[in-house]
Amino acid sequence: MRQQVAVLAAGRGTRLGRPHPKPLTRLNDGQTILGAQLDRIRTAFDRPQVYVVVGFKLEMILEAHPDVLFVYNEAYDETNTSKSLLRALRATGDGGVLWMNGDVVFDPALLALTIPLITADQSFIAVNTDRVADEEVKYTVDDAGWIKELSKSVVGGLGEAFGVNYVAERDKAALIARLDEVDTQDYFERGIELSIELDGVRFAALDISALPAVEVDTPEDLDRANASLANHSDQKRRTTP
Repeated sequence: MRQQVAVLAAGRGTRLGRPHPKPLTRLNDGQTILGAQLDRIRTAFDRPQVYVVVGFKLEMILEAHPDVLFVYNEAYDETNTSKSLLRALRATGDGGVLWMNGDVVFDPALLALTIPLITADQSFIAVNTDRVADEEVKYTVDDAGWIKELSKSVVGGLGEAFGVNYVAERDKAALIARLDEVDTQDYFERGIELSIELDGVRFAALDISALPAVEVDTPEDLDRANASLANHSDQKRRTTP
């Protein structure tokens, strides 16, 4: 079965201060954030089925990447990521779905880390334990190591959720139902929390801290993303015989 991947790219991204959709922000290597994501997805998976959720200035994304399936969030200016993910999951077919925010910049090796869990059809949240900033989505785990809490208001977070996640086929219906019932302004993490609490869904914490990975919200984040990827590329060149 072809791997299904959804990219949430409907929002305005006002904090970055660009006149175009944030996923079309160009990196120092010449690629856009979305272009780099699609390259990494197609390298990691064999003929993946990619869905891109669009809203703000959607024509620009459609023209830049006409070779994917598009899901329209017509209420992109009134809703948050919970409703973009809901539309994406409803558009997919049978099987689990890997999804990512349209503003995450990451090392190509990151998706390779996801493959064992995807192969086992185990729902997961990619996490970074290097930083625990107050304004970011944080997480805790239960005694068995499964994700327990997942929100910006978590106290005593073990790390940050990065924005690359997977829902297994057996868990997808529960997540869809919870995303449908949450408030329009909720992040998708609220739907995940409810599916954990009310439906017994188990999400593993996939630690990606060893790899460069930045969620780009501000110009400073963009600088950090470019610098971290450049530094990692330099290190790889120095260590390659």
